[in-house]
Amino acid sequence: MIKRPEYLKNLFSFKDKQLIKIVTGVRRCGKSTLFELYQKELLKDKIPSKQIQSINMEDPAYAELMDWRKLYDYVNKRLVPGKKNYVFIDEIQNVADFEKAADGLFIKKNVDLYLTGSNSKMQSGEWATLLSGRYVEIHMLPLSFKEYHSAAYTGNLEETFRNYLENSSFPYALQLDGDKKQIRDYLGGIYNTVVLKDIVENKKIRDVSRLESVIKFMADNVGNVTSIKKISDTMTSDGIKMLPITIENYLDAFRNSFILYKISRYDVKGKKYLQTLDKYYLVDMGLRYYLLGDRKTDRGHILENIVYLELLRRGYKVYIGKVGDKEVDFAVEGADGIEYYQVADTLIQEKTLERELAPLDAIKDHNPKFILTRDFEPKTSHNGIKQLNIFDWLLSEK
Repeated sequence: MIKRPEYLKNLFSFKDKQLIKIVTGVRRCGKSTLFELYQKELLKDKIPSKQIQSINMEDPAYAELMDWRKLYDYVNKRLVPGKKNYVFIDEIQNVADFEKAADGLFIKKNVDLYLTGSNSKMQSGEWATLLSGRYVEIHMLPLSFKEYHSAAYTGNLEETFRNYLENSSFPYALQLDGDKKQIRDYLGGIYNTVVLKDIVENKKIRDVSRLESVIKFMADNVGNVTSIKKISDTMTSDGIKMLPITIENYLDAFRNSFILYKISRYDVKGKKYLQTLDKYYLVDMGLRYYLLGDRKTDRGHILENIVYLELLRRGYKVYIGKVGDKEVDFAVEGADGIEYYQVADTLIQEKTLERELAPLDAIKDHNPKFILTRDFEPKTSHNGIKQLNIFDWLLSEK
């Protein structure tokens, strides 16, 4: 198993706290494995195995527990009285009225409850509605480059990074030893499960081809500023007529299944959030290759996608930074305040350097500013703007 130290650390920080711990994320990103790793740590801490219960609601062995009352009774009968019990339930959203079982277990003083959820049955904000004030959400992504590097470093950083992009960051893809056909089949399984089961079935979508045309468009436009109207116009020009409301519903479905992530704009000078022209990023670059093949794209936008996901992993709130008529790739808010990031494939040409620095130079506050690039240059600074190699940054500690 690949260690997921940051997520484990996060889980342990809430151990024995009177909160339901919910791990969310796209299918196959490693939620169940995280629970296995956590349970092994509990055993190392001398917690007896009889005080640990683990149930996966996608396992047919537990099919009879799809009713909340039966699930509650099953767990309750196996609790060790007078001892702290650690209860793990995977994909609990498959249980009808699951929140009743969760609430019943939550109020027991000797239960520490951990749940996972991954699909669009759990619409955005539904955890908050059903379990208001009683839970903490830990959002999980596929492997970071640092995690991938720890398990699959080839001895060449550029080659390892290329494998990370093309062979997928989903953990199990590493077990396929770079076999392109097997990796494609594996990613196809994830994609079809999310699209056909989590979205088409649950949303009762009749025309799957239209849904797929939208996700392919978004995969081809990661990092590009876009709007519902622009997507609609593009579809129409391709002979596919779709109402803007339909496209918006499709995008929401992909976001709720954690395939797509939307980032909004923030006016740095006016210090306000803007409601138009968002950007979208894909959860995994391997999925992009699955959807589009080897179609060429702006490598800078691919790097943006990787940096965006890494910023999320590091706990930042992430926005597009608008500065007058210029834009900074990312304005982020963390525990230590605001930071700004610009991402570029290379800055070797002077004109490119000037263009990438301009938005950061336009920001007159004194918050940290960074420009990330694939160039292997000594660490340098441009009027206080730190230029870093993107691999060094991805492999660094938070």
